[in-house]
Amino acid sequence: MTTNPTYLLNAFSIQMLPDNATVDFQQVDKFPNNLTSAIGHADTAAVLGVKPNRINIKLNIGDVAYVAQLMGGRLPEGTTKLPDGFSFKFYKITVRDLQA
Repeated sequence: MTTNPTYLLNAFSIQMLPDNATVDFQQVDKFPNNLTSAIGHADTAAVLGVKPNRINIKLNIGDVAYVAQLMGGRLPEGTTKLPDGFSFKFYKITVRDLQA
């Protein structure tokens, strides 16, 4: 049995889910190491210290992903560190079967 990698996202979309799924959101203090980056925005990736990786994600029942939600607006172009007034909130997303 193969499992999907655990992704680090900068956005979450319902399109990432199978039809029979729901999700649990849990705010966490940080994201774990060794996640597969799915951060498509280069400046966001730079601030988070991960490689930019613009890919489409499809999650399955039982998968977990982490979202780094930027708070404070849009990052100025070329940003490599988090400007004053900006922060990230981190969320752990667990995909569950809607029928369970």
